[in-house]
Parts: sequence; structure tokens; C-alpha cells
Amino acid sequence: MTYKSPKPFWALNKTNMAANITTDTYLMNISLVPAVMLANDDTGNDVMSGLHNRSCVSNTTEEYENFYTTAQYVTGLVIYPILCVVGITGNTLALIVLNHRHMATSTNVYLSALTVSETIKLFNDLMYFIMLALSFNHPDVSKTMVMTYYPMAHYIFNMAVCITAWLTVSVAMERYISVCHISRAKQLCTISRARIICTTVYITMILLSLPSLFRYKVVSVYDAANNVSCNEIVLTELGANNAFIVPYSWIQNSVRCIIPLVVLVYLNVRIINELRKERVKGKKLSSRNRITLMLIIITLVFVVCIMPDAVMSTFFGKGYAEEGYRTKAIREITDSLLAVNSAITFMLYCLLSQTFRSTFIVIFCPQQQNVLFPARNGMHKAGPLLRRNSADELDRNGYEKETVV
Repeated sequence: MTYKSPKPFWALNKTNMAANITTDTYLMNISLVPAVMLANDDTGNDVMSGLHNRSCVSNTTEEYENFYTTAQYVTGLVIYPILCVVGITGNTLALIVLNHRHMATSTNVYLSALTVSETIKLFNDLMYFIMLALSFNHPDVSKTMVMTYYPMAHYIFNMAVCITAWLTVSVAMERYISVCHISRAKQLCTISRARIICTTVYITMILLSLPSLFRYKVVSVYDAANNVSCNEIVLTELGANNAFIVPYSWIQNSVRCIIPLVVLVYLNVRIINELRKERVKGKKLSSRNRITLMLIIITLVFVVCIMPDAVMSTFFGKGYAEEGYRTKAIREITDSLLAVNSAITFMLYCLLSQTFRSTFIVIFCPQQQNVLFPARNGMHKAGPLLRRNSADELDRNGYEKETVV
């Protein structure tokens, strides 16, 4: 069975280009034209021999095409540039704050690694916006970028989302240990262990996503009817091998979405139940529990943003380029939710963590710290706003405390 774009954008007249550009959202909204999805036929015979008899131009309009085009432009030209600029800037600031010497905790090691993976995802989305914007006045440049970047984008998308998912699970697991297994928290929740876990997650997900890198390739297609040639992106032999790609897709979708969602829901239910038991009416949350509450909210935002992608990919078995325009339009929306999750990290930290806000002011607005945070507890007025307790200053549960001065 063969799937192809009805209107490759580089085969269109320049005056009609804006009305006919289409996008393959399978590669996390990077390509400006859906790929030619080639696969083995029912008898297992390769169908790529028909590649030179394809049409580069089509004047037909399919159902839901306008819906898809609208969704593409709203996400690609409006939502993505806003999210990418805000997200990349905020994540850069968050990395600086989280790696400050006063923020050296195991939780912040996970959050730093998580911020890096989310920033990679946002740069991937930014490339989509750039190529879509260039297609109006510089179609040749846009075409070259698409052909060069298309296969890589699929890999980056899957890799970044998998890393984000399992680092989020790692954060939730640490909070679960610190809240529900307090006696073991000092032993298990260490900076060195957090670094090892983050490194393991990155290496594992980079390797697991590698088949995505070799799923597509660029080929030249000759349209005999119109006497023109165009480039199209097709499945490689690996991508067309259903015996491999079908189970691999199930494994990847499970690792990327389903398993993390199940684990996160379970861990957060347990954490919330434990916090309810510890909660004393009329008493403010402890520093440890405030951090836990912040991480629960971050986890829930991730669950909400990734759920539509998980449902489309796994439960309904909906792909990208091989689907109709309605499904592609929905994919534009679900993919933009993943970008939202990657872009709002800095805002959540600022909103939910006094420690983060204080350290941010120390780093970027040192002249304001004496005004916003007057001296307390006998500290010199010019001293630091935030410090980490020494190694022997642990709370009664054995969990390392953070102190806002």
C-alpha cells in the first residue's frame, strides 16, 4: 500500500503555494509535505519499483483538507514560535538557577536533565516554524531544509519525548521514596545516584529511538505525465519491514507514553494519600511537602499534555502521514500540547517554588535581594538569600532540607 502527498509544495506555482502546503506531523511537525509512505504489499513484495511513475502535482481537494491547513498554520506559524521563544528562554534561565551552588540537590539534578530534554524538543519544533515561514518567500531553501532535516526530526522527537517521560518518572519516584519510604530517603535520594539515573535514561532512550533515525530517506521521483521531477521522502527498507516496525512501534509507544503514564498515576496517588495523612489542619506545608506538591503539579501537567498523543498513537492506532486530513489536523493539536509541556517549565518553577524564585533573584537581580528579602535569623544583610543546609542538617525523616533565609 502506498501513501503520498497530493500536493508537494515545491511542485506548485509560487502564487498558489500558501493555499496548498501540507505537513507530515509524524516527524513532530517538521516536514512541509507529507511523506510517501511506502510499505510491503499483502504478499510481502516491495512496491518501491513504482516510484518513478508517480505524480508530483495534484489539483484535487480532499475532505478535511481545509481543517488540516488551518490547524497547521495556527500551530506552525502562531503557537510554535511563541512557545519556542518563551520556552527556550525560560528553560535556559531555569538551567542557570537549578545549577547554582545553593541548589545542589538530587531533585534539582533530575529537573536540570528534564529541562535539557524539553529544550531539545523545543528546538526541534522551532525548525518546523522556520521551514514553514521560509516556504512563502524562499521555497527552494525550505525544500532543502525539509529534505535534509526530515528523517532526523522523527528521531529527535521520539528521543526527546521518551527522555522527558522517564525523567518525569524518575522525579516522581524520588518524591515517592522521600514521602512514603522516609527511612530510606537519605540513602537513596543522593546527588550521585540522581546523576547516574539521568545518564542511564539519556543513553537508554537515545539507543531505543535509533531505528527512528533510519526509517525514512529522500528519493527523486519523475512525473512522466507532467514531465517534472520532485523529491519525496519514503520509507527505507527498515521502515517498510512490517515484521520489525509494527512491534517496534508498539514498544516505542509503550515506553514513550503508556508505561510512564501508568507509573506516574500510581506514584502520585500514593504520594497524595501520604500527604493527606501527614496534613495537620491549620498548619502550613513543610518545605519538603511544598517541594513535593510542586513536583506533583509538574507531573500532572505532563500527564495531561501527553495523554492525547498516547491515545492517538496506541489505543486508536492512529499514525501520521498514512492517515486522512482530519487525523493529521488532530495530530497538529496533540503535538502542540507536547510543546506546551516543554515550554512552561520555568513558569511553573517560578510560580510554585519560593526557593527557585529566591535563587533567581540572587543570580539575576542581586541589587533587589535586600529590598525583597530583608535580613532574618541574624544573617548579615548582604548575605545570600538562600542556602542549602550542610550534610548533617537533615530533618527528622532523614531527608535533606532546603532553607530559604
